[in-house]
Amino acid sequence: MKELKLMKCHIQAIACMLLAASSAFAYGETGQQLENGLIHALQLKPGTSERSGYSGKAIQTYMQAGLVGRKPNQRFDYTDYYLVAKGATFLSHELVLIEEEYITQYIGCCVSPGAGITVKVSGSTKNLAAFAKTNRCTLLDPVDLNHALRDVAIKARFPEAHYASLSCRERDADRDDD
Repeated sequence: MKELKLMKCHIQAIACMLLAASSAFAYGETGQQLENGLIHALQLKPGTSERSGYSGKAIQTYMQAGLVGRKPNQRFDYTDYYLVAKGATFLSHELVLIEEEYITQYIGCCVSPGAGITVKVSGSTKNLAAFAKTNRCTLLDPVDLNHALRDVAIKARFPEAHYASLSCRERDADRDDD
């Protein structure tokens, strides 16, 4: 009887390990899918100044994965700000903030629809700079994340580190690079 209980315990432990391993595999795949959706929302359609995807749809997938809240951490002017849970990446950097600018009600000049992200830099920002150039986004590198959050009344504090922000809004796509 004792041996049967012990064997049952071992089987349950193995089942738990397999479940954990399959969840980690599924999350890794989901994490890549989330990142691809966000990249798609920030990219330009070839030969246009229009974004390929929809930032709202990309953010909803982060909500469904539990990486951002159901509501933004802050809405300031025309922009929603979502702090991202640890574990999400963007072009091999740690994704810490997603912002989406859109109009729901006119509050004055000047809305520029689109999205932006802030990352904790891991290594070089060359890949972010190349993405920004290819997709007519604006890269701010470095950025004082805690100061930027205070400016929009978000009370979160992040450790001192190298942060960079990418803005892929209408105004970024329409600017002259000359």
